[in-house]
Amino acid sequence: MSEREINRFIGEKADWIEKSLKKMKERAQNESKSTPLSEQDIKLLVTKAKRILPPKVERYSKILGVSYNRITIRMQKSRWGSCSAQGNLNFNCLLMRAPDEIIDYVVVHELCHRKEMNHSDRFWALVESILPDYKERRKWLKDHGSELMVK
Repeated sequence: MSEREINRFIGEKADWIEKSLKKMKERAQNESKSTPLSEQDIKLLVTKAKRILPPKVERYSKILGVSYNRITIRMQKSRWGSCSAQGNLNFNCLLMRAPDEIIDYVVVHELCHRKEMNHSDRFWALVESILPDYKERRKWLKDHGSELMVK
């Protein structure tokens, strides 16, 4: 690619590049402001998750008409939740640092995998049938999740 073509491409993407750099800078600043969690803090989050998540899973599983097996709470660095083919649900204890509607979104997201083990259009339509505003919740998690993940 010629230098002229490269400069034209960069010019076309300048707004996106600037916006992305700003977002990265904000995330880095937020992460540096966060105080690390102690082992006691993590234990408290796990205890809270064990109290908060099972009733939510039970409620939404009935609405969706799906079953599940075990619920496991872990401290994870990059995932909020997961669902195995066997129906085991895993949730990150750091989710307890998020607003309640975000916790609901992650629970619904994982339970929808009991019907669709993918992120197809059918999967997202199922999520939307339970949480019509899931896109806003998903965006919040994308925008603020790194702030919650600080250990």
